[in-house]
Amino acid sequence: MKVLVTGAAGFIGSALSIRLLDRGDTVIGIDNHNDYYDPALKEARLARHADHPNYTHIRMSMEEREGIADLFKKHKPQRVVNLAAQAGVRYSIENPLAYIDTNLLGFANILEGCRHNDVEHLVYASSSSVYGSNTKMPFSVHDNVNHPVSLYAATKKANELMAHTYSHLYQIPTTGLRFFTVYGPWDRPDMALQKFAKAIKADKPIQLFNYGNHRRDFTFIDDIVEGVIRVLDKPAQPNPDWNGDNPDSGSSYAPWRIYNIGNNNPVELKTYISELEKALGKEAEKELLPLQPGDVPDTYANVEDLVRDFNYKPETTVKQGMSKFVEWFNEYYR
Repeated sequence: MKVLVTGAAGFIGSALSIRLLDRGDTVIGIDNHNDYYDPALKEARLARHADHPNYTHIRMSMEEREGIADLFKKHKPQRVVNLAAQAGVRYSIENPLAYIDTNLLGFANILEGCRHNDVEHLVYASSSSVYGSNTKMPFSVHDNVNHPVSLYAATKKANELMAHTYSHLYQIPTTGLRFFTVYGPWDRPDMALQKFAKAIKADKPIQLFNYGNHRRDFTFIDDIVEGVIRVLDKPAQPNPDWNGDNPDSGSSYAPWRIYNIGNNNPVELKTYISELEKALGKEAEKELLPLQPGDVPDTYANVEDLVRDFNYKPETTVKQGMSKFVEWFNEYYR
């Protein structure tokens, strides 16, 4: 297939591009290489696959309406994976308009490109953060998610609604994937894991919000990529049993679906850090702080739909994933 991957120099986008290329697909990658975090890491990720004969890289922001339209017309991708987004819950509190520009305007441009170029399937990154104030565990795609607690989460929920409209109006198969706390080699330096590892190495205290009592459904990067590929290969179908009198939140009469991709095994933050300490061979000094605005105390993914429709469930343990992360971390940062 010819696949367009947005955010192709990002944490997930780069790993996905490599897997697609390895199996023989042609990949067109776009990324704006902004300075939200060190662009050198993006360049290093990209260097792993930039020279592949079936890879084309374009430096562009998704907000560039004419540029995105021209890209679709020129390359005619059969399928699209939209991973580009302004990420980060806490950054959205300080810089809300950055999320409007990329996550809403940019996503609209991708939808328009799919609409006008007969794209067979659009798969896009949503987030576990859409569950917001929900407390019923595990989080299910069939639950109502109308109470986000950050603008980042609100934009991801909006993406799901925008995609549904295009699936309804233009019969474009779209699938949203709610990722749960992705970690692993080549992750973002603004994410907790790299911050913790750097602080421990430098003998500085690490900050544990909610006094370290968070529970997260930590999901290893390779498991996320495997899930994305399985979903990409099976375009969304209408749910023939969908009923407007009792509307299901995870499917539709249109070719539109939502899935959780999470480890289905929440781990306390303290346990996560303990595995990091073991892998680094060094203990952390901990500073306990209250819950941050926009954060949720716990995440826990119900993945029954993913198992039913794709015969897939993430299985990498935190111990296994942490070992691989630290191996990469020590090599990359010397």
